[in-house]
Amino acid sequence: MPTFRWEEIQKHNLRTDKWLVIDRKVYNITKWSSRHPGGQRVIGHYAGEDATDAFLAFHRNLDFVRKFMKPLLIGELAPEEPSQDRGKNSQITEDFRALRKTAEDMNLFKSNQLFFLLHLAHIIAMESIAWFTLFYFGNGWIPTIITAFVLATSQAQAGWLQHDYGHLSVYKKSMWNHIVHKFVIGHLKGASANWWNHRHFQHHAKPNIFHKDPDVNMLHVFVLGEWQPIEYGKKKLKYLPYNHQHEYFFLIGPPLLIPLYFQYQIIMTMIVRKDWVDLAWAISYYTRFFITYIPFYGVLGSILFLNFIRFLESHWFVWVTQMNHIVMEIDREPYRDWFSSQLAATCNVEQSFFNDWFSGHLNFQIEHHLFPTMPRHNLHKIAPLVRSLCAKHGIEYQEKPLLRALQDIIGSLRKSGQLWLDAYLHK
Repeated sequence: MPTFRWEEIQKHNLRTDKWLVIDRKVYNITKWSSRHPGGQRVIGHYAGEDATDAFLAFHRNLDFVRKFMKPLLIGELAPEEPSQDRGKNSQITEDFRALRKTAEDMNLFKSNQLFFLLHLAHIIAMESIAWFTLFYFGNGWIPTIITAFVLATSQAQAGWLQHDYGHLSVYKKSMWNHIVHKFVIGHLKGASANWWNHRHFQHHAKPNIFHKDPDVNMLHVFVLGEWQPIEYGKKKLKYLPYNHQHEYFFLIGPPLLIPLYFQYQIIMTMIVRKDWVDLAWAISYYTRFFITYIPFYGVLGSILFLNFIRFLESHWFVWVTQMNHIVMEIDREPYRDWFSSQLAATCNVEQSFFNDWFSGHLNFQIEHHLFPTMPRHNLHKIAPLVRSLCAKHGIEYQEKPLLRALQDIIGSLRKSGQLWLDAYLHK
């Protein structure tokens, strides 16, 4: 079998020429990447690199997946080459893989089916309570507002539930996770499973990395981290007054992300990609919603009601998803090992029954990012071991109270905005 040096492999990191390494084996994924179920971008983000830990993190049934890899194999690393590229810390990598083995031995990747069944049941219960409130009390202002808050809560919780199935963390067989994922995100939320997969796995593969993590692509609306605001300031880029972004965040961030940006992006993605299965699931949601609420509000009233629910849900979603990431390091590709890269981009929020429920266990963002297929009800069990590994290697493990985490979002936006202003005025 041909052998390759890292110097050669790293040249193959182009859109039209992609190699990567898994367990010291070299694979040419150039043509196959377009057929990758997780999307060609997420696998392409590891072109020219060792992708072993990302491969283990994302795939549930490794034996099944490896069957597809055989035709892509073109060689292996030369015996004298290190397993890690670009001088990544091999000791951290070795310790993390031992930690993963410990988690497997502790059965932490095995899910409690009753947990997820009860979670689904409480979403359906809220949907039923919402309808019954209007049926019994009528469509006055007070019943309408109460119903909207109940439905926004059920939508937020359905969002956390679809996240579990999307990460293949409920059933042993990937196929069953995919089927139920389409039901939850499609029929319960009116969104697209494929759109979510292609977007969200890029975020997990390279969190907080510009041009790779779509969650930090803010379309010039916000500047994030330390590198981007200084770069924009030096280039005299001023799409918006970024020194006020911590103020206008309240007007265009939480209120508009789901009802405006995501809603448009999801529908357009399904149509452009001809994703008719996801579109059919989404149509089933809208059909159910309008059949249920047109008798109370009429067509126009139901459309306004739907957007008000999404307006409420959007606040919930934005604050929870940003409290773990936007406050952390956001930069260009630093080429770290898997463990270090996830710790640099994520932080935790303290555990409590409310925090677990409110955030869909994303208060354990560090552990979730390290082990995306681990069922969320087990994340607290692996957390002490992750903390120990961080202490061993001098890596900061951040955990905060919920309100402090939410306040830090505004603080980080203010800091980045000030960096932009200083660079804009003085450089």
